[in-house]
Amino acid sequence: MDAMSLSFESTQSVAIIGGGPGGYEAALAAAQLGAEVTLVERAGVGGSAVITDVVPSKTLIATADAAVAIMGASELGVQLFATGADGKPLKPQVAINLSAVNKRLLSLARQQSDDMRASLVEAGVRIINGHGRLEGDNSVIVSTEAGGTDFDRIEADTLLVSVGASPRQLASAMPDGERILTWTQLYDMKALPEHLIVVGSGVTGAEFASAYMNLGAKVTLISSRDQVLPGEDADAAAVLEKVFRRGGMTVLSKARADTVERHGDTVLVTLADGRTVEGSHCLMAVGSIPNTQGIGLEEAGVQMTDSGHIRVNRVARTSVPNIYAAGDCTTFVPLASVASMQGRTAIFHALGDIVIPLERRRITANIFTAPEIATVGWQEQDITAGLINGVIHTLPLASNPRAKMMGIKEGFVKVIARQGSGTVIGAVIVGPRASELIYPLAIAVERRLTVDQVSRVFAVYPSLSGSITDAMRAMHTVDRTAASDA
Repeated sequence: MDAMSLSFESTQSVAIIGGGPGGYEAALAAAQLGAEVTLVERAGVGGSAVITDVVPSKTLIATADAAVAIMGASELGVQLFATGADGKPLKPQVAINLSAVNKRLLSLARQQSDDMRASLVEAGVRIINGHGRLEGDNSVIVSTEAGGTDFDRIEADTLLVSVGASPRQLASAMPDGERILTWTQLYDMKALPEHLIVVGSGVTGAEFASAYMNLGAKVTLISSRDQVLPGEDADAAAVLEKVFRRGGMTVLSKARADTVERHGDTVLVTLADGRTVEGSHCLMAVGSIPNTQGIGLEEAGVQMTDSGHIRVNRVARTSVPNIYAAGDCTTFVPLASVASMQGRTAIFHALGDIVIPLERRRITANIFTAPEIATVGWQEQDITAGLINGVIHTLPLASNPRAKMMGIKEGFVKVIARQGSGTVIGAVIVGPRASELIYPLAIAVERRLTVDQVSRVFAVYPSLSGSITDAMRAMHTVDRTAASDA
């Protein structure tokens, strides 16, 4: 063990409430730096992100992608058929065994949680199963159940809160776990819903609407705004909405759900304008609320927002010097990857390691619809609003040779560069595996590379990543022009 680790081990102790992505990474980082680490988690290591949210939902989406690939194989010349009694080919149907799908995804989620727990144990982290709450600024009280009387006290030099968030519930549309559902309750369904109504067209609503449509369910998406994914790149949202409608989804724009009621085996959604939509199930995807109530934050002096989120700075520090917070319970960006980085950044700062404060404009995000939508950095709406001077170039993915081979017809690569210098400051990718393709652009934004520097990196031919270099080459004169070609 080196001298730095020895100094940490002899003086530092860390207590963490919540074992989701933020708490998990914080625990590993603290153990790596030699601190004495205790992690308190009530549901299981990985938290809701692993057990009921990100891992199971993205596994469901992967299954939907497989179904789409099978159904679209004939366009590539792959024909699937069975032979009837008369020897003539029969066109088979793709059947989805939702019970088997849900069993698999929950099993994978639990396996991921177990793997993460094993990593913490190997690192020397003490794990306590229970409900944690702060008592002052240097101790955590752990009870075996919420409000229980049996408890342990953990004292630590540094405290980190990473308790996540839960689905927001409306009094006029209370989930029953059977027909009116939150996204954590979808995995109890034994069969594909006959008609799924999705209330909310943000990221969660759009992802599940896309997945269930591709699994073969009838889907109606109710959006209170004039487009799906409000706040995202308008061109990306337009492509997705086009794909939704072409796939048979009903998209109701500028339609606010007033009430959701169950009537036996049906659900009736009444809109604010008096229209009604009847289906077999309804998914309420209307946001989330932080799990910060009743865990001693206010009593410890931690500043909160009116919505219950914990105010943090760019190193995940709260208003109390030795208390940090990470993840969806904070005022920062609610992404699992961000929670992980916040957790590590908090520990590095608390234990005196090198810290690079988090920058919102360098965060990469992805929406796992089909096609996927990935973004990083400044966006076109920022250029339009005059927040920064930029030049935009959009390259249709269908022009890429590999995309043609794969039968990809929808999507694009959009690159945003700073006017004058040609520095890459943002990007949008719409297409299959956009979550993978965005990484080189994220590096370009992080390292302040110019379009010419990126264009000189060799891309395999043919490859989807070749669209990135093609877009960069098209912007070769961006440092010599004052006009946007958007």
